Amino acid sequence: MTAHPTAPTRTRTTTLTDTLSRQLRDSVHGEVIEPGDPDYEDARKVYNAMHDRRPAAVVRAADAGDIIAAVDFAREQELTLAVRGGSHAVAGYGTCDGGVVLDLGRMRGIRIDPEARTARAEGGCTWADLNHAAHAFGLATTGGVISSTGIGGLTTGGGMGYLSRRCGLACDNLIAADVVTADGSFVTCTQERDSDLLWAVRGGGGNFGVLASLSYRLHPVPDILGGPTFYPLDPDVMRRYRELIADSPEEFGALLVVGLGPPEPFLPERWHGRPLCGVVTCWSGPEEEDDRIRARLADLGSVLGQYLGRMPYPVVNTLFDELLPAGLFHYWKGTFSRGLPDAAIEAYASFGADTPSIEGATVVFPLDGAVQRVGPEDTAFAYRDVDFATALSATLSTRAGCEGAMGWVRDFAAALAPHSAEGAYVNFMDADEQHRVPANYRQNHDRLRSLKRRYDPGNLFRLNHNITP
Repeated sequence: MTAHPTAPTRTRTTTLTDTLSRQLRDSVHGEVIEPGDPDYEDARKVYNAMHDRRPAAVVRAADAGDIIAAVDFAREQELTLAVRGGSHAVAGYGTCDGGVVLDLGRMRGIRIDPEARTARAEGGCTWADLNHAAHAFGLATTGGVISSTGIGGLTTGGGMGYLSRRCGLACDNLIAADVVTADGSFVTCTQERDSDLLWAVRGGGGNFGVLASLSYRLHPVPDILGGPTFYPLDPDVMRRYRELIADSPEEFGALLVVGLGPPEPFLPERWHGRPLCGVVTCWSGPEEEDDRIRARLADLGSVLGQYLGRMPYPVVNTLFDELLPAGLFHYWKGTFSRGLPDAAIEAYASFGADTPSIEGATVVFPLDGAVQRVGPEDTAFAYRDVDFATALSATLSTRAGCEGAMGWVRDFAAALAPHSAEGAYVNFMDADEQHRVPANYRQNHDRLRSLKRRYDPGNLFRLNHNITP
């Protein structure tokens, strides 16, 4: 990625000098891992194997003090700083060449307040961590659909999931955060104190600091009716899905998936690897309505296979984990749309038939209900007038395979563009879409730039979909 003019220039250091190494190690309570150390090869990896980079140091932070030390060190030495939570950023922003990687993965403490229905979670937590802790009290908040995703990156990008229609986005449920800003300050932002910083991190990406902890509003979500139902790749199924979302209560969370049949026992073998579409359900309404939900799903089309049943809410967030482990090669793009126009559905069917692998897919997230009850300027996440967000992903087991599939993703995105909003969801974008940042934030972009100038005038936090000062 080309550095912005305000970014520090010493970004290609391959190793630290002995003096700088000692300085960093002396200031950190956790681990500092450098080239040549036994854990270095593992420590430099991120979820998306497309990004094979070699940082000068990886700091595995033990606490907020380590975050401050790493931020200060990178700023003072004019080194690139990459911040890593769950490391799922498809654009590879959790690593860098020649700079400092601040790895929060060991900061995973969580405290649930069941009476207040809140959670405070450290910045290295994954959604598996938070879902497990909250479910012990029958509570949950909107999270992602792969359990190893980090809470910080998903939330600061907006945060979609199965509960979006009922509970809003993850960022809508963020009520406070402890943020280490570019000058090393530790700021606890709430609606009452430093509210402008809380506004910015609720959708503004990683542009404003490192989130040492995040506090969420929780909702009563005990067991749910969840799982996938697969159908032939038929535009009529998708049109009926569109109608199902439009007239279903907000407790009905359901993602539309278009791709190749997975090798699962509940799907007949003749459909493994063949184009199809599916609906992944998360019904968090009353159990006595389960049969009605099952009937509505059956009405969408000829059911090829189904795995649908009562399960703890955290389980639905693990259903794709085995299919999508760390170490695969990914390339993504995203779109927003108002409704699901017939022309877009035809593109889903046409391009879906050529999905490059079983692991890759087109996934459509509904964004109505509670998402649209938040104003477009109430958080940094600006798109409150769209109904769906689509992720287009090529996911392959080799670098060459992924590079060969990039054209499919780009052509697919181009086919959807006439039926899509100008901007899209930042967490669905690869690093080649920096030019879309103003459109992604729309009317909020100018305010975000102003806050960036206040909190990070030197653009230390630039490994993201960058809001330039």
